[in-house]
Amino acid sequence: MGVPQAMAAVEARASSIRDALHKSQTITDSMVAILGSFDHRLSALETAMRPTQIRTHSIRRAHENIDKTLKAAEVILGQFDLTRKAEAKILRGPHEDLESYLEAIDQLRSIIQFFSKNKTVKSSDGVLNHANALLSKAISKLEDEFRQLLTNYSKPVEPDRLFDCLPDSLRPSSDPPGQKNDGKSSEHQNKSLQPVIYAPLTLIPPRVLPLLHDLAQQMILAGHQQQLFRIYRDTRAAVMEQSLRKLGVERLSKDDVQKMQWEVLEAKIGNWIHYMRIAVKLLFAGEKKICDQIFEGDDSLRNPCFSEVTANSMAVLLSFGEAIARSKRSPEKLFVLLDMYEIMRELQSEIELLFGSKACMEMRESAVSLTKRLAQTAQETFGDFEEAVEKDATKTTVLDGTVHPLTSYVINYVKFLFDYQSTLKQLFQEFDDGDSESQLTAVTTRIMQALQNNLDGKSKQYKDPALTQLFLMNNIHYIVRSVRRSEAKDLLGDDWVQIHRRIVQQHANQYKRVSWAKILQCLTVQGGNSSGSDSSSLSRAMVKDRFKTFNVQFEELHQRQSQWTVPDSELRESLRLAVAEVLLPAYRSFVNRFGPMIENGKNPQKYIRFRPETIESMLNEFFESKTWTEPKR
Repeated sequence: MGVPQAMAAVEARASSIRDALHKSQTITDSMVAILGSFDHRLSALETAMRPTQIRTHSIRRAHENIDKTLKAAEVILGQFDLTRKAEAKILRGPHEDLESYLEAIDQLRSIIQFFSKNKTVKSSDGVLNHANALLSKAISKLEDEFRQLLTNYSKPVEPDRLFDCLPDSLRPSSDPPGQKNDGKSSEHQNKSLQPVIYAPLTLIPPRVLPLLHDLAQQMILAGHQQQLFRIYRDTRAAVMEQSLRKLGVERLSKDDVQKMQWEVLEAKIGNWIHYMRIAVKLLFAGEKKICDQIFEGDDSLRNPCFSEVTANSMAVLLSFGEAIARSKRSPEKLFVLLDMYEIMRELQSEIELLFGSKACMEMRESAVSLTKRLAQTAQETFGDFEEAVEKDATKTTVLDGTVHPLTSYVINYVKFLFDYQSTLKQLFQEFDDGDSESQLTAVTTRIMQALQNNLDGKSKQYKDPALTQLFLMNNIHYIVRSVRRSEAKDLLGDDWVQIHRRIVQQHANQYKRVSWAKILQCLTVQGGNSSGSDSSSLSRAMVKDRFKTFNVQFEELHQRQSQWTVPDSELRESLRLAVAEVLLPAYRSFVNRFGPMIENGKNPQKYIRFRPETIESMLNEFFESKTWTEPKR
């Protein structure tokens, strides 16, 4: 194809494009004209419709306002209706249907709140005044109902009910008073072996507590806290005190305590220990539980109410403990002081828990103070006892040289102390952070030494040196034997036991020397002994005199020492054997050597009055505490 042809084709194409563009512009102009005419028509239509739209909007708003007004009127009428219903329930009182009554009070509060926010409502002031007056009347009736309900279900607890809540091991014993210590000892020994479980004590039926709680909450909402506090305190405190009185609790002063006979006071202390346990673990714990439930969510009332209800009862109990702790000290009070200290230590954690609030601080501190006071008095009594043992000046003389009452008293005292080992160790730690076991050892050792010092003094009352030695032998032996058979052995140690066994033996040897040396001299020939073969060293008259002297001395010894006592059978036999081992060989030898000189003469039985077998038999009558045959001169 040539260039001219190509150019012609391009021109033809360009011409057709121009024609097409021209047609498109024509169509666009036509569309703009048509749309412009539509705009004018729509404007005219909108102008024509505007009044109709305005009227429709006004009608819709009017309908909405009517609906709102009707609904508001319905609510207000509903409030008036609720007021009438609440009033009817309030006028009937709470006694028939307490739950409905409480609902009515809630409704009244809601009504008061509604009209307080809607004071533009006609007659709102009148309705508010009426509702407030009705609420005041309702709360007053509620207060009476709370008082009546609390009073009806608050009764003193009978002692038997309290005892039934105690573990078996802690229930009152029916043992005679004389067996009191034995029972106490077994309690100390067994209490760690027995599970101590207390049955819960129901002071107010559980079904009543929610009602009391709801009543209390309504009174609190009404601002009647003080009235509520007084009602609860007066009702429950009186019942608590009556429960304790029924149990046997009484207020006693220091003077009252001082005037009592010891047996009476000891029984009251034993009872007080039970009372403290029952009061804290049952009565106070039960009161705390119901207080917490009734005043749940309101600490400002819960803690002060509990404090006021228990304050006087706790004060009465603690005052007796203080009276004992401050009374005149005496050794027999040590054990009851330890019992009292022990119960206060036992209850310490519960007292801290029950009386832990600020409102109960005074009672909590009083309990801690009593515990310290009891510990201090017990420790001082310990010191008094040690001093009293050493300085005991009783003129009681045991005529037969047996164990002195002081010895058995002190040993029993010390043995009984070991039932309180853990308590004593706690007591020592109240004042000293040192090793409590070492302190207990030191105290026990000092008491034993004080006893021995006193026995040394008492032994000097005997005019017969032989009886002095027998007395010391008996008493030290009793001490050693008692220690070996008790827990004191572990504390004092084997060395202490061995040393004192040697002391017993020393006194036995001294007795033999003092008592039998003189009579053995009758059987001894100067320059030799009674077993020698030469009989010419003594004349017949001298032999007669020796036999006569022996007879008189042996009869005197038999008469006197058969009235003496060696209470321990093993020690008694051992001492007789020791005497026989010295006396019988010497007597047999003397009779064999010099007897023929007498037997060949006149009336030999006048001089050889005892055969060796008779001597042995008579020795077996020594230390048997036989009755005196004639007045002592």
